[in-house]
Amino acid sequence: MITGAHVLFYSGNPEADRAFFRDILHLPSVDAGRGWLIFKLPPAEAALHPADGEFKSHQAMLPTQFYLMCDDLQSFIKSLEVYKVSCTPVAQERWGMRTTIKLPSGGEIGLYQPSHPTALNL
Repeated sequence: MITGAHVLFYSGNPEADRAFFRDILHLPSVDAGRGWLIFKLPPAEAALHPADGEFKSHQAMLPTQFYLMCDDLQSFIKSLEVYKVSCTPVAQERWGMRTTIKLPSGGEIGLYQPSHPTALNL
């Protein structure tokens, strides 16, 4: 029986990115020891897309992208400005509006407001 999912982010500055998840995104966490925080994520869903172009991989693990979902993308972006967090320009896609959030390490995570049906409340 599957009991959950665990997402791994590989960061050049994990301490700063952990603080960002804790202090800016306000995600609750548990300390797994020595400050190694494991964050509770919002409800999640998964989709399988064809692996073509830049996402074609020869590794056994499937290439992935991570997006946080929100109800009102523009309002959420505005709330991040208080913390001087910048996002990439918003793009309108057929499946919703999307941007990325720059983390302290320089890495980025996706953020989008879906316009498609979601599986979150199943």
